[in-house]
Amino acid sequence: MPKMKTHSGAKKRFNARKNDIKRTMKNKNHILNKKKRERKRKLRHGSTVSKSEEKTIRRLIQK
Repeated sequence: MPKMKTHSGAKKRFNARKNDIKRTMKNKNHILNKKKRERKRKLRHGSTVSKSEEKTIRRLIQK
């Protein structure tokens, strides 16, 4: 049985840690001039993936 390949889209978007998986926030790529400064500042910080999706993403990134 060959090795399972890592999903290259998932490895660019998610960062696996010991207890959870970190991801970046959406809405931070373009059309930033109409968004308030406070909103953009809050978008800098990532968030974590929900527990229901964590198993699927760990399988994609092999960690």
